[in-house]
Amino acid sequence: MGVNSNRVDPFVCHGNTTITIQAEIPMPPMEIHKVRLPPERTTLQKLRHRLSEIFFPDDPLHRFKNQTWFMKFLLGLQYLFPIFQWGPEYNLALLRCDIISGLTIASLAIPQGISYAKLANLPPIIGLYSSFVPPLIYSLLGSSKHLGVGPVSIASLVMGSMLSETVSYTQDPILYLKLAFTATFFAGVFQSSLGILRLGFVIDFLSKATLVGFMAGAAIIVSLQQLKGLLGIVHFTSKMQIIPVMISVFKERDEWSWQTVLLGFSFLAFLLTTRHISLRKPKLFWVSAAAPLTSVILSTILVYFLRKKTHSIAIIGELPKGLNPPSSNMLYFNGPFLALAIKTGLVTGILSLTEGIAVGRTFAALKNYQVDGNKEMMAIGLMNIAGSCSSCYVTTGSFSRSAVNYNAGAQTAVSNIIMASAVLVTLLFLMPLFYYTPNVILAAIIITAVIGLIDYQAAYKLWKVDKLDFLACLCSFFGVLFISVPLGLGIAVAISVFKILLHVSRPNTMVLGNIPGTPIYHNLNQYREALRIPSFLILAVESPIYFANSTYLQERILRWVREEEERVKANKESTLKCIILDMTAVTAIDTSGIDTLCELRRMLDKRSLQLVLANPVANVMEKLHLSNILDSFGLKGVYLTVVEAVADIQSSWKAQP
Repeated sequence: MGVNSNRVDPFVCHGNTTITIQAEIPMPPMEIHKVRLPPERTTLQKLRHRLSEIFFPDDPLHRFKNQTWFMKFLLGLQYLFPIFQWGPEYNLALLRCDIISGLTIASLAIPQGISYAKLANLPPIIGLYSSFVPPLIYSLLGSSKHLGVGPVSIASLVMGSMLSETVSYTQDPILYLKLAFTATFFAGVFQSSLGILRLGFVIDFLSKATLVGFMAGAAIIVSLQQLKGLLGIVHFTSKMQIIPVMISVFKERDEWSWQTVLLGFSFLAFLLTTRHISLRKPKLFWVSAAAPLTSVILSTILVYFLRKKTHSIAIIGELPKGLNPPSSNMLYFNGPFLALAIKTGLVTGILSLTEGIAVGRTFAALKNYQVDGNKEMMAIGLMNIAGSCSSCYVTTGSFSRSAVNYNAGAQTAVSNIIMASAVLVTLLFLMPLFYYTPNVILAAIIITAVIGLIDYQAAYKLWKVDKLDFLACLCSFFGVLFISVPLGLGIAVAISVFKILLHVSRPNTMVLGNIPGTPIYHNLNQYREALRIPSFLILAVESPIYFANSTYLQERILRWVREEEERVKANKESTLKCIILDMTAVTAIDTSGIDTLCELRRMLDKRSLQLVLANPVANVMEKLHLSNILDSFGLKGVYLTVVEAVADIQSSWKAQP
C-alpha cells in the first residue's frame, strides 16, 4: 500500500520565478522501496466499504458497539428522540433560561408568522398555526439546542410565487390553500426521505456562492413586493420580477395613500433603527426582538383610535380563534395541479432544509456541540408532514429567531415549547386584538427581516477570493431579479453543478522542482528556490483520472512535454529523457484513465521518452495491477516517491556505458 508523499505545503510563498540548474543534484545512496499492493478484498467487502463511506461517514452506530440489548434500546431511543438524551438532566435553572428565551422569540414569532403567511399569499392565521405545531414536533426530534422553528421569508416567497403563477389566491382561495398544504406535505416527505436514506449530501449542490446571490435577489424581490402594503396600493401585479413590480408601483400611483405611507415608513424607520442598535451592541438583542410586536401593538392602537379618519389604511380584519384545525382532508393528491404541488414542495423543501441545517450548525459551532445533519432532515421533514395535516405550511429553522433564541440564553429545545405555548395562548384568547392591525406594519416587518439576507460583505469576499464563485453569485442574483425565483434557484443549482464538472473535467496540473537540501518536490511557480532536475520533467495531477478528464489530461501532459523540449532547446540544456507523473493527489482512476496512461506511455516511447509513475495510492495501484498495465511500465516504471524515482533513474543512466 502506498504511503504519503514527501510533498508538504509550506505556508510561506516566495514568488513566481524559478531557477534552472545545469548540473545534476548530488543524491546520496538511497534505498528504493517497492510500491506495494493493498490487501486483497472481495468485491462485496469493497462495495460495503464504499457504501459505508458514502452514506455513513460519521459512523452513527459506533455508540451501539459492545452494549447490552437494554442499553442499545436506550441509545436508539435517544438517537431517534434527542429529548431523552438531555431530558433526565433537565433542571429548574435550565427551565428559567428557556422560559426567558422562549417568551422572547414568541414576541418575534407572532408578528413574523402573520407577516410571512401574507408573503406566501395565505391567510394570516396560517402563519400562527405554523408557529405552534412544528416547534413542538421539533423539540422532540431535533438535535439543535438553539434552533428557533417557524415560517421563513424565502420559503414563503417561493411558495407564494410558484403557486400564484398557476392558481389565483383571490379567485380560488380554497384550492390555493389545499395546494399549499400539499406542497408542505411533499416538502416534508422529501426532507425526511433524505435523512432516512442518508442522502444529505444532495443539498450540498447549493454552494455558498450561489446561495449568497439567491438570498440577496430574493430579499430584494420580497422588499419590492412589500411596496404594495407600504404605499397602500390595491391593484398590484402578481409577478415577482423586478421590472413588472416597479412598473406596477408607478402605474398605480393614483392609489398611493399618504396615511399608509406615513404610518408604514415611520414604523419601518423604527424597526431598522432597533435592528441597527442590536447589531452594534449584541447585548441589546432584545431591542430588535421586541420591536416587531411593539410595532404591531402601537400601530393597532393608533389605527383603532383613528379608525374614523383612516379608512384608506388596510387592516388584517377578523382572525379565527382556537387551535389548529385538522387539514389532512385538504391534501390534494389527485387532480391537474398535483404536479405543481409536488414541484413547489421539492423547491421549498430544499431551500428550507438548507437554511435550517446551516442555521443549526452555525449556533452549534458557537457552543461547541454537534448537530447531526441527517437527524435534522428527519426532524424538519416530519414536522412539515405533521404540519401539513394541522393547517401549517412549510417551516424550518429561522436565522432571526435562532439568533434571538441564542442571545436570550436558550439552553435546550424547551425554548421552542415555551414559544409554542405563548402562541397557543394567543390563538385561544388574543386573536380579536389583531383586528385593527394594519397590513402596512406586516410589510415593514418583512422588509426589516429580509434586509439582513443581503450579505454584501460575503459577495465582496467572493470577488476577492474566487472570481468564478463571484460570477456564480451574480448569475444567481440576476436570475432571481429578472427571470423568476424558481428559475433563479435552478440557475444557482446549475452553476454549482457546472463548477463541479469544470473542476473534474479540467483538473490542475503543474511542474515540480526540488527544494534544495530537502527531498521535497513542489510547484515551480509557487516556490522561487525550487530547482529543475536536468533531463527530467516532473508533473503532478491534482484530481482523480476519470473518463471526464482523461482526454484533457493526455493533451495537457503532451503540451507540458512539448513546452519543456522547446525550453531545453532554447536554453541548450540537457536533453529531456524522462517524465515523472506524481500521482499523490490522484485518489481514483477508472478504465478510461488507465487507457489514457497506456496511450500516453506508447506515445512517449515513440519519442524515446520514459514515463514513470510516483506514489500511486492504494486504490489506483490496485486497478493498475488488475489491468496489467504495470507490466508495460517495467521494473523502473513505478516508484514510491519522486525523490526515489529521480535517484534510481539517474544512477541507472550513470551505469550505462
